[in-house]
Amino acid sequence: MSENTEKSSSEAANGPSINEDNERDAGSSEALTLPSSVAGSGALDRLVETARDYARAAASDNTLKAYAKDWAHFARWCRMKGTEPLPPPPEMIGLYLADLASGSGPSPALSVSTIDRRLSGLAWNYAQRGFTLDRKNRHIATVLAGIKRKHARQPVQKEAILPEDILAMVATLPFDLRGLRDRAILLLGYAGGLRRSEIVSLDVGKDDTPDSGGWIEILEDGVILTLNAKTGWREVEIGRGSKEQTCPVHALEQWLHFAKIDFGPVFVGTSRDGKRASETRLNDKHVARLIKRTVLDAGIRSDLPEKDRLALFSGHSLRAGLASSAEVDERYVQKQLGHASAEMTRRYQRRRDRFRVNLTKAAGL
Repeated sequence: MSENTEKSSSEAANGPSINEDNERDAGSSEALTLPSSVAGSGALDRLVETARDYARAAASDNTLKAYAKDWAHFARWCRMKGTEPLPPPPEMIGLYLADLASGSGPSPALSVSTIDRRLSGLAWNYAQRGFTLDRKNRHIATVLAGIKRKHARQPVQKEAILPEDILAMVATLPFDLRGLRDRAILLLGYAGGLRRSEIVSLDVGKDDTPDSGGWIEILEDGVILTLNAKTGWREVEIGRGSKEQTCPVHALEQWLHFAKIDFGPVFVGTSRDGKRASETRLNDKHVARLIKRTVLDAGIRSDLPEKDRLALFSGHSLRAGLASSAEVDERYVQKQLGHASAEMTRRYQRRRDRFRVNLTKAAGL
């Protein structure tokens, strides 16, 4: 394998444990055991292992890691307060949430969205241990409602990358092997409205690798991506562009041809000299870094300081850009992005529909 300086996909989360000395708890696999009344057998033991594999697949590796950290933090907090995390103590969980929101300890105050996610992580961890965390319990619900009322802020949306922006971004890339790859990533992600995890999880063919999140099929009129996304399997159609320089399908074909890739991950790292493709799948963080780097190189929003420009753009900027720029029926945008509701799609359409319907004039003013 070629020497590679770029990061590969992250490892799967480790299995769980409720031992206080081992706080890497991800929960699901050890929660599945045979009832004591059932005599063990080889066949049943194999089924238990199979069930554990399916349970681990119920959430993504990143989600499991986040839940494990949530539990480790709460368990440590309980020990410092002289109490136990099991069974679920509603009063202590309410105090824990208040501590997170106030920043009274050595750590800074957390945002409302992070606190809400921490609570979801605790609920998941308790469920894996056979307990139910009642989020409607007054000790939890009233504290959380107060936190949201006092500290909630309007969600910060990332800036949408517009057509002229993406053209300027790809223009900054060289035409070496690494540049061909990054050009294909940007154009495919933009035209497909893809999440960064969906981009890097693609394989050339179906079932090429165990960690595949989908595959590609290049046709005369475009490429079809079959994705195993958050909302289930879906197909994304990406047609050919009006010119080769900005066509996502042509960019993909060029990368695959010169990288000599006909099996396995579509987007992989390159050797140190940038002349050879490795076999190691890219990490989704590469997409975020690529977007931020090319935004700076292209001079987008140059009226702002560099720190502010970097904070404005992320992987979601590609999806928001497609939703904001595609002048087509909303249903087609919703299908391309894989949204379950039109309301979610409208959140991504940053500026497309503003003032298109002027109710002021319609009311006669």
